[in-house]
Amino acid sequence: MEIKKTFISLTVAFMFPILCMGSSKDMTNIVNDDITFASRQYSLMLDKLGRSGKINNPKTMDKLSKLVLIPSDDWCSGFFPGSLWYLSQLTGDKSWQKQAKRFTESLDSIQYLTWHHDVGFMIGCSYLNGYRINPTKAYKKVIIQTAKSLCTRFRPKAGIIQSWNVDKGWQSQKGWTCPVIIDNMMNLEILFEATRLSGDSTYWNIAVAHANTTLANHFRPDASCYHVVDYDPATGAVLHRQTAQGYSDESTWARGQAWAVYGYTVCYRYTHDKKYLDQAVKTLNLMIRHKNMPSDLVPYWDYNAPNIPNEPRDVSAAACIASALYEMDGYLPDHGYSNLADRILISLSSPDYLATIGKNSGFLLMHSVGSIPHNNEIDVPLNYADYYFLEALYRRK
Repeated sequence: MEIKKTFISLTVAFMFPILCMGSSKDMTNIVNDDITFASRQYSLMLDKLGRSGKINNPKTMDKLSKLVLIPSDDWCSGFFPGSLWYLSQLTGDKSWQKQAKRFTESLDSIQYLTWHHDVGFMIGCSYLNGYRINPTKAYKKVIIQTAKSLCTRFRPKAGIIQSWNVDKGWQSQKGWTCPVIIDNMMNLEILFEATRLSGDSTYWNIAVAHANTTLANHFRPDASCYHVVDYDPATGAVLHRQTAQGYSDESTWARGQAWAVYGYTVCYRYTHDKKYLDQAVKTLNLMIRHKNMPSDLVPYWDYNAPNIPNEPRDVSAAACIASALYEMDGYLPDHGYSNLADRILISLSSPDYLATIGKNSGFLLMHSVGSIPHNNEIDVPLNYADYYFLEALYRRK
């Protein structure tokens, strides 16, 4: 009851008008139709990729509508295997597990990767989902080793996990010392799980330290978050607050807000520390009630982009939020979060965003954005949009 009283003033007051606009279509039918479509569409994609032999992980579609494949060390390499695991659960067809296993185990070497922080995405979506469905010692070992690798990026005096290295690439041109991006909140789940599986509290403690430092330094008074916070690793002092993929340093980059909502919801799942769920709710509220949030709840890529309403939408942000909302509903069941997630799923399941069979290079959803400042992956399908869409369907079902 204490949590319920804490949050009611933050949500119901402005969400009630939204919740009164429900769809008359039965959500069960929508979810079942989406599962049938996803199964058919991904079967066609697997036929393109080949169901045996060399493993190629699909990420997006290029300007010629050709499938873009990525190496195992790309930060997005875990999403397609994760989608296959979810399809196995959604359909009850174990043949999807065979393919999920094949794509997952192609990422075996990632457990030792230490040069960036996204191993949580890569191994969490693949091996951790696989372990939850079919626990094996081999998968458990990979999850724990991945957590060890991620912990090499922990900077104890600053209390954070460094996101990017700054010795090469475009990151080296920014003048950063120890950049941390809000996306990194999504990599903490693998640390919490490693403690649960191993009994070693080191991983858990590092996850909590990172979550707390991010909570202190990443958020503005209105509960929106910066994309990048640069630290002095020796003192923990904040050197810069900027963006890499948003419109400007002070703008509200949509997917960054989604990472924050989802990430802090996960932190609450493991710790039951109310301040994490508080932050997830506050940032969610900022997103939903923002003057530039479209009525279909699929946000523009940045809420402060200059040419709204003629700016690209980011379906990946909407899918991520929908999935997070279903989990949040379990912690705050009287706040209508499931209904709000249903509204997003209804939008994503419409012809405006859901592809047609055989189109969109085999991906499920259209109209996501990678990084407009880098002129990269603009208004295209992205494998992580599909992943969070399928996760949302799984949570709804």
